[in-house]
Amino acid sequence: MSLIGPIFKLAAASAAGRAIKDAASEASTRLIFTMAAGAAGAIGIFCFSRAGLEVLERYMNAAEAWACIGAFYGVVGGLFYFASMRRQRR
Repeated sequence: MSLIGPIFKLAAASAAGRAIKDAASEASTRLIFTMAAGAAGAIGIFCFSRAGLEVLERYMNAAEAWACIGAFYGVVGGLFYFASMRRQRR
């Protein structure tokens, strides 16, 4: 029995090390995907804003177009705020 105990400890340590390594790999992969999604969202918002400004500037001056874009993002931000507050109350 004295020979089997250390073998079981070695097997358990090996399995635990493998589990920790897999968890670290999964966490780093998730972090990279989150960062990539954030960068893609920022680029998308930038492109959407520029396209909206180009269209709006055909019909009004630049200051009015910027005001419309700012109002749009203000409304969207307010909707996200109220949605998050509603979720916290539950």
